[in-house]
Amino acid sequence: MFITLEGSEGVGKSTLIDLLKDYFSDKKIDFLFTREPGGTKEGQAIRKILLDKSIELNSYSETFLILADRYEHINKIINPALKKNQNILSDRYIDSTLAYQGAGRGIDQKDLEFLMNLLNYPKPDLTIYLDLSVEEGLNRVKKRGKSDRFEKEDLIFFEKIRKFYLKLVTANPEKYFLIDASKPIDEVFDLAKNCILSKLNEK
Repeated sequence: MFITLEGSEGVGKSTLIDLLKDYFSDKKIDFLFTREPGGTKEGQAIRKILLDKSIELNSYSETFLILADRYEHINKIINPALKKNQNILSDRYIDSTLAYQGAGRGIDQKDLEFLMNLLNYPKPDLTIYLDLSVEEGLNRVKKRGKSDRFEKEDLIFFEKIRKFYLKLVTANPEKYFLIDASKPIDEVFDLAKNCILSKLNEK
């Protein structure tokens, strides 16, 4: 089972993942948790560049760094786990590229899909999308006290991203599960957990 978790800044992905890790560990359900960018040693180096506020990157340079991270991630983490029939949950995957670099940065979606198709990437069985208003998400980021290169972007950038995600989810209800991330975290966790368990039972 290959599951991805998507959402914009401040939606609570990290908190949800920590809760899911604890739950599946307690239940002795084997799950590999990984992320993009930074799921591999090479990806961690790329992540530092991508999040560094002191670095200015052209939109295409940013995209190629992300694709380089994904190539390493797929070949060193995801594909080997899938061959072992291991359950995987990835914090971000291909939809983040389409949302951030496509809708946000303005790179043509067809160009992105062409480039990503070259990677021959495996398709997720399920994508959970955490939805939250841009204002609330950025307020949460501010409360953390630190922001990275993406989090310092303006409202318009993130509105474009959210609009794209919602359009994607609405057009593909069989592939996506939307959760209102403004709900209390225990409710968000229960919704995500139950969705994953239901999908596992289908398999």
